[in-house]
Amino acid sequence: MTTQLLRPELGDFSSIVCFKAVIVGVEEALGEKAAAIAFLAAGRLRGKKLAKDLNLSNANLPLDQVAVLLNKALGKDGTRLCLVDSILEVDETYQVFCRETVCSAGEPQGSNRNLSFTLGAVQGALEEITQKRLRGKQIASVLRGSDHDVIEFGVL
Repeated sequence: MTTQLLRPELGDFSSIVCFKAVIVGVEEALGEKAAAIAFLAAGRLRGKKLAKDLNLSNANLPLDQVAVLLNKALGKDGTRLCLVDSILEVDETYQVFCRETVCSAGEPQGSNRNLSFTLGAVQGALEEITQKRLRGKQIASVLRGSDHDVIEFGVL
């Protein structure tokens, strides 16, 4: 994967403050549910492209290795979308344990904010890697007492 800067002077990163303003603005314009659907879809496309760019399409890798690769691509050495600590297979589902997600950043404790773009990005990457269609839902949140944002994916 070649890494060519999209912006020669500013680089490829922008502020979480600006990203969160986009999320809130789209929610205000479309409503929370429609915005969540749009961000999930956008994230899913991003995740699929990321996995393809990393040559992980249909990769037959152990989940702990997938977690390391996703953390490298999405974490502090990559796009900084989130940290992926682990992926577990539990009762025919995949559970992904994330921290410092862009979706939860800056939200107050007790907020009802759920992952949308982040959930979609992880879902898209896992779908591309496993070649399975998945449906995801957030089952734990750092905003509501958990030490991770946990996403559970069931196979469709």
